[in-house]
Amino acid sequence: MRVWAVVVAAGRGARFGAPKQYEPLAGRRVLDWALDAARDRAEGVVLVVPPERAGDDEPGTAAVVPGDATRSGSVRAGLAAVPPEADVVLVHDAARPLAPAEVFDAVLAAVAGGADAAVPGLPVSDTVKRVAPDGTVLETLDRSSLVVVQTPQAFRAAALRAAHAGGGEASDDAALVEAAGGRVVVVPGAAAAAKVTEPGDLPAIEAGLR
Repeated sequence: MRVWAVVVAAGRGARFGAPKQYEPLAGRRVLDWALDAARDRAEGVVLVVPPERAGDDEPGTAAVVPGDATRSGSVRAGLAAVPPEADVVLVHDAARPLAPAEVFDAVLAAVAGGADAAVPGLPVSDTVKRVAPDGTVLETLDRSSLVVVQTPQAFRAAALRAAHAGGGEASDDAALVEAAGGRVVVVPGAAAAAKVTEPGDLPAIEAGLR
């Protein structure tokens, strides 16, 4: 099984206030941690960056490509640089620097077992309500069937390419595969795979490293 990885690091960091993937974390950039984790499980890594960074030298990557205005567009840009002989593609957010090896292994095992896509998920611990634009509660959802989805996500390469062929947009790639009729499964996620969203997230993640 030939595995390649696309690490998405093209965000502008609007909520963070700067491109968070280039912020320091325990003496390295946030994206360096994500790249190392992906390299451990893939024979090649494509890094997707903001267009102005596409000329940067990133040792250990097979290609550095410019991202798009949307996440789905950025993944498509990375996927275009993945060799056609790849059997499985890992898609990982650079903003999740500490995703543990066992999560990578779990999503890969699920795809090797026959799923078109596998995503790590965590149970929802809070009550979730669906509300109208005016704030009126429409319903309270049964959280026992809900999960919060993380990356890395693993895909049969053919299924991921087919799902992206129409140029659709979604908050993650598994949603596109699901919409195309693919079988998506959830494996256990990890609290360590938390996403860097705001500046206050970095000290907490660094504390986890210690």
